[in-house]
Amino acid sequence: MKKPAKSNLDLSKGQIIRKDLRRNWIIYLMALPVIAYYLIFHYGPMYGLQIAFKDYSPAGGIWGSPWVGFKHFDSFFNGIYFWRLIRNTVLINVYDLIFGFPAAIILAILLNEIRKMAFKRVVQTISYLPHFISIVVVAGMLFDFLSRNGLINQLIGFFGIEPIDFLKEAGWFRFIFVSSGIWQGIGWGSIIYLAAIANIDPTLYEASKIDGANRWKQIFHITIPGIMPTIVIMFILNMGNLLSVGSEKVLLLYNPLTYETADVISTYVYRKGILEASYGFSAAVGLFNSVISLILIVSANAISKRVSENKLW
Repeated sequence: MKKPAKSNLDLSKGQIIRKDLRRNWIIYLMALPVIAYYLIFHYGPMYGLQIAFKDYSPAGGIWGSPWVGFKHFDSFFNGIYFWRLIRNTVLINVYDLIFGFPAAIILAILLNEIRKMAFKRVVQTISYLPHFISIVVVAGMLFDFLSRNGLINQLIGFFGIEPIDFLKEAGWFRFIFVSSGIWQGIGWGSIIYLAAIANIDPTLYEASKIDGANRWKQIFHITIPGIMPTIVIMFILNMGNLLSVGSEKVLLLYNPLTYETADVISTYVYRKGILEASYGFSAAVGLFNSVISLILIVSANAISKRVSENKLW
């Protein structure tokens, strides 16, 4: 007489895992390259974090370098540039959150309201294109447009305004950095919100029309609440980057005259680690930045979970 097959409740955890591996081995095989990528390029380098606590030298290697504990952290916290770096990094990200984060949401809502599909596709294509332009090319364009003989100074010259060295005056750097970032990323950033809007039940709009709601009321009472979970998740992810500004664009745009407002943590790590070969100190600064970013994203998620039902995990 044939024995009945064992249910999952009768199997041990190891047997369940082996059974799942035999059944879905092709899927796990497809996932191997992704897992290998994260292990090699994300988790593997974490082994080198210990140089943040050592007086590292390439000759001695990680194990041969002497242990100095929190010496590098203390030097950074008590350094003359500490508060300048924190202030610049936070302000650039806060300005980007205030002006850049809502920009993609507003563009997505406006695109959703366009009824002529041909015009909508043209606007989407034009707004997406800057995302594919290299940062180096964008920096070159900014230098050309904002130089003393550039297009911007020629335009303001018609109004009798003296030429301005935009990229040599510290007061202009944050505006240039954030506004150029919005121009480059607004179209690409709107894609995720357009996808969220597409998932809203169309019958809600039809019912609101019957109740006499105009387009503005539909936006504020249907569209925005419908994409609110997506907005919250994206906001939480952006909060995790509050102390992270990409070094590439800043390095291409800043100069000693604009260090007062342009020098951020990532560029400081580059100068100390690469140019001055102070590997242990730069690793300590980078580790501090990563820990604060982790705390911020966990805190933002906890606050969102407490005040609403929307959360990242």
